[in-house]
Amino acid sequence: MHETLIAQAQAWLTEDPDPDTRTELARLIEAKDETELAARFSGTLQFGTAGLRGELGAGPMRMNRSVVIRAAAGLAAYLKKQGHDNGLVVIGYDARHKSHDFAQDTAAVMIGAGLRAAVLPRPLPTPVLAFAIRHLGAVAGVEVTASHNPPRDNGYKVYLGDGSQIVPPADIDIAAEIAAVPSLTTVPRPTEGWDILDDSVLDAYLARTDAVLAEGSPRTARTVYTAMHGVGKDVLLAAFARAGFPEPVLVAEQAEPDPEFPTVAFPNPEEPGAMDLAFATARAGGTAPDLIIANDPDADRCAVAVQDGADWRMLRGDEVGALLAAHLVRRGATGTFAESIVSSSLLGRIAEKAGLPHVETLTGFKWIARAEGLRFGYEEALGYCVDPDGVRDKDGITAALLITELASGLKEEGRTLLDLLDDLAVEHGLHATDQLSVRVEDLSLIAAAMRRLREQPPTELAGLPITRTEDLTQGTAELPPTDGLRYTLDGARVIVRPSGTEPKLKCYLEVVVPVGSHDGLPAARAKATALLESIKHDLSTAAGI
Repeated sequence: MHETLIAQAQAWLTEDPDPDTRTELARLIEAKDETELAARFSGTLQFGTAGLRGELGAGPMRMNRSVVIRAAAGLAAYLKKQGHDNGLVVIGYDARHKSHDFAQDTAAVMIGAGLRAAVLPRPLPTPVLAFAIRHLGAVAGVEVTASHNPPRDNGYKVYLGDGSQIVPPADIDIAAEIAAVPSLTTVPRPTEGWDILDDSVLDAYLARTDAVLAEGSPRTARTVYTAMHGVGKDVLLAAFARAGFPEPVLVAEQAEPDPEFPTVAFPNPEEPGAMDLAFATARAGGTAPDLIIANDPDADRCAVAVQDGADWRMLRGDEVGALLAAHLVRRGATGTFAESIVSSSLLGRIAEKAGLPHVETLTGFKWIARAEGLRFGYEEALGYCVDPDGVRDKDGITAALLITELASGLKEEGRTLLDLLDDLAVEHGLHATDQLSVRVEDLSLIAAAMRRLREQPPTELAGLPITRTEDLTQGTAELPPTDGLRYTLDGARVIVRPSGTEPKLKCYLEVVVPVGSHDGLPAARAKATALLESIKHDLSTAAGI
């Protein structure tokens, strides 16, 4: 085993074009570090519907230039087999370690394969890349980003010419082409030939953001904004200035891109502590802002926090999704309202009352973006698509504009986002959601938990009988197969699934409590909180986590 490992590592080393990973790998070979080498050479990073995502480092199980060049070569071969011999591939990248290198390598591979390539001018939000694909008539797009993952990670997200992320079978076909690349020496990589785009694409994207807002709508809400050490700040500030909103107060410590993400454990607004500096900034000003806006590092997600009593609290993605839906309905929007199956059923109630089509899809915007006649799409993980004709993906910039327009309109009425949430609860029932999320070092624990739930399915949770159990690996009339379980209870719903992008088991809980009037809201909230806690406890026990 030891000799084979060393031979594999040495073969990889001879092809590695990156001096950083070459040095790293040479050191491991010299030290005969079998544990580390085994971790890097135990297989290859799998290309799937999320593209590639993993820890930076040398070897086929890490994100590095060798892995990216192979992925780009596989994508180029796939595109040519689809008849796109002279097609344009547009490439964007964030500010993480190696992102620029991976973007350059991708452009070089595309040119070497006889395709055309254009690279965005600097690190920019993922939605700008998604917009650019359709705007420029590209046959595909690549965004180099690991979104909100830890600093040590990077990723490679692939879009096709419709501007939305790949879905099966494209991922399987591309993966097969990647596997067929015999050696990096067979992949031509010229040193020039691709275009570096100017700001005209960004200007066109910003011009599109104007269309998100209603003409003449109030623009008075004051915001605190954090870019979470990512690439959102300049684009968001430009969009807000164009719209005529007050200039956001920046969370200074997190305003500029920094691949080390020094002030947060995880650069994800949903993670505990990630919003602490934003809350401190909101408290420090002389006058309290109306809301806090946060983007994740590639600015495709948008988090919203509001003052609740004496303090600030993050709104759940489901709450923001419902608020945006209600706002669009009030503005007379038509078209399909779509969401992932793990998001709140409140969207369906809002759409039904407005006489609009409503669709549930598998998790991920690659599915939501494909809903027929899409007007608005969201998922609970802080992703919102409010301008599907411009960006067929989640977009944290336009979502921020739309929620700030809503807050401005409510402010003019002497009301807040929380007041509107109360109204929705009285109108449709209190839809309370929560998540049980378990991060693991050992991925086999996730498989074991799923197996246990399948072999010994619970019959009740929190004293509520389970009226229907669905194993989503079988697919349904509306959904293709996916690894997940869905439990329908009397007044509640639970979905359990492994995360597609992180080593986590995720359980999505929702309870619906009828509310007769605004006076009944405190009691309904107390009941919902108790039910959610009880469901969490019982589900943990059932899954053995």
